[in-house]
Amino acid sequence: MTTIAMPAPPRHVSLLSSVRHGLSLAWRGVLKIRKNPEQLADVTIAPIIFLVMFVYLFGGAIMGSTEGYLQMIVPGIMVFNILQASMTVGVQLNTDVTKGVFDRFRAMPIARSAPLIGAVLADIVRYLVCLVVLMVVATIMGYRIQTGPAEFALAIVLVIAFALAFCWASVFVGMLVKSPGAVQGLMFVVLMPLTFGSNVFVQTNTMPGWLKAWADISPVTQMSDVLRGLMNGGPVAGPLTGALIWMAAALAVFFPLATWAYRKRV
Repeated sequence: MTTIAMPAPPRHVSLLSSVRHGLSLAWRGVLKIRKNPEQLADVTIAPIIFLVMFVYLFGGAIMGSTEGYLQMIVPGIMVFNILQASMTVGVQLNTDVTKGVFDRFRAMPIARSAPLIGAVLADIVRYLVCLVVLMVVATIMGYRIQTGPAEFALAIVLVIAFALAFCWASVFVGMLVKSPGAVQGLMFVVLMPLTFGSNVFVQTNTMPGWLKAWADISPVTQMSDVLRGLMNGGPVAGPLTGALIWMAAALAVFFPLATWAYRKRV
C-alpha cells in the first residue's frame, strides 16, 4: 500500500495571514465560551462579591459612608477585577497544551503565534462581560457616572487595553510551568500584592512610607486614577501617562518572553 506524504505546514506566513489565523482562533475561543458558559463564572460572580463585600463591610469604616466609598471604589475595582480576569488566559493555554490541543495546531498550516494571539483576543469577551456585570450591580447599589458617555467609553477602552497588555505575563507563566494549578498559584501570588498595594481600596496616604512609595507609582493605581478621572471627574493626563508607560513596559517585557516560552514548549 502506497502512502502519500502530506506537505508540511509552512513555518513562515505573512503578517496578514497571521492576523487572519489569530482572529479565526479567537472566534474558536468565543465559541468555547458559548458552549461552556461556566467559563464566565469568575467574571460574573467575583465582581459582585468583591464590590458588595468591600462597600458594605469596609465602606463606612474607611470613608464614613458607603455612598462616598462606592463612588471611590467602582473605578478602582474595575481595574482590580479585569486584571484578575486577564490572568486566567495562562491557565487556559496551559490546559490546552497539556491536553494536546497545541499538537493539532502545530500540524495545521497556520502561524505559530496564532494560538496565543487568538486566546488573548477571545478574552476580550470575558472582559466585557466582567465590566457589564460590575457596572450594572454598581448602578443598582447607587453608583453614578459623573461625566459623559464619551469619557465612559474611553475608560472602558483603556481598561481593556490595560488587561490586554498585562495578560501576557499570565501567558508567559502558562507556557513556562507544567500544570494549570501551578499557573493559578503563581499568578495569585503576583496579583494579590499588585492589586492590594495600590489605591483601589484605600487612599495611599494612610499607608506606611515604603508601601506608599510603591502604591503611588503602581500600574494599578495609575489606571485606577485614570478611570476615576474619566468617570467621576478629575485629572486624567498625569495618571494616563503613567499607565501607558506601564502598559508599554509590560508588552515590551512579557510579549517576547511569552512568545519564546511558547516556541520552546510546543
